[in-house]
Amino acid sequence: MEEFRLPDLGEGLTEAELVSWAVAVGDTVELNQVIAEVETAKALVELPSPFAGVVRELLARPGDTVPVGTALIRIESTRPADAVPRDEPKSESVLVGYGPSSPAPSRRRRPAAQPSRPVGGRPDAVPAARRAARDLGVDLATLTGTGRGGAITVDDVEQAGPATTPAVAAPVPDERETRTPIRSVRRQTAAAMVASAFTAPHVTEFLTVDVTETVHLLGQLRASSAFAGLHLTPLSLVAKALLLALRAHPELNSAWAEDTQEIVTKHYVNLGIAAATDRGLVVPNVKDADKLPLPELCRALGELADTARAGKATPQDLTGGTITITNVGVYGIDTGTPILNPGEAAILALGAINRRPWVVGDDIVARDVTTLSVTVDHRLVDGEQASRFLADLGATLADPVPTLLAQL
Repeated sequence: MEEFRLPDLGEGLTEAELVSWAVAVGDTVELNQVIAEVETAKALVELPSPFAGVVRELLARPGDTVPVGTALIRIESTRPADAVPRDEPKSESVLVGYGPSSPAPSRRRRPAAQPSRPVGGRPDAVPAARRAARDLGVDLATLTGTGRGGAITVDDVEQAGPATTPAVAAPVPDERETRTPIRSVRRQTAAAMVASAFTAPHVTEFLTVDVTETVHLLGQLRASSAFAGLHLTPLSLVAKALLLALRAHPELNSAWAEDTQEIVTKHYVNLGIAAATDRGLVVPNVKDADKLPLPELCRALGELADTARAGKATPQDLTGGTITITNVGVYGIDTGTPILNPGEAAILALGAINRRPWVVGDDIVARDVTTLSVTVDHRLVDGEQASRFLADLGATLADPVPTLLAQL
């Protein structure tokens, strides 16, 4: 009897939450067949089986938090390790310490086992759709996917929800509270925010900027062939302006190494973008964003946002960030005082861009105005340094043509 233990997913994580089983007791599984889906603080991850055989016992239930190294499933092996052909080609492992990657075959059931599932095995669905189906009580096997390659999407699940989900009972009048289990993403986010807030001394500075010229430039660039098919937004230009400002203020792209008592200045910028998703708040980052011309940065930001919203962000997407932007302006908010992403020296909040009265010379005119705020780790960044960084960033957005056009 073989036991499959929750592996180290390669990002130093110590636990994961079991989201769903793709197999049941009595199923016959093949090597590298997906048997479960788990959720970490970083991503939804499908677990392939390192054994071929028959499922004899499931040792955890969906919703359980499982420490790394804990047994998840017992499989009666039908393929001894020494039976594997020696000339079988090697390939890269999907999970640390487990077997090679290969397409997962459909599941088979033994005749004596409990009733089989729909023909065709596990429905193909994006991770976020599986989460939505579980929450809404939708059977994925009854759906036809409209996504790429026929994959079931969140929209497919939500459209099926009203027809397949029982009506929710009206709240009992005496119930004055609702208790919701804290899931892995919320729990890990809370732990990270508490650690950051009570470890790094936070200081936040604000700057209100006339960004009328940036808004004009945005319209011109959207009409140009260089940005055809790209989702160019104010955030795209603010991100580029931030990357340029970091060249003169590298201390905002550094980290405090407590274990070695060093300040680590990064000579690369992995730009994090805070994104609200069905899984909660995640911060995927564009690797080496400082090396990208504006069109490529715009494309990378768009792809990253789409990936995060679809629930497909990988642990690699969600780790290694060096500085973060949060766009509170999309909710109509003027500004914010965000908490630092752990391990980073600064986070920039972009507020809403609104038409406001503004003094130009001796006249009061309507201008496009926004408020920027930068929160810094005061161990790494002095007040003067934060002020100069924010002033340089604001100056670029007030008069973007000389600087940003050179980045095309």
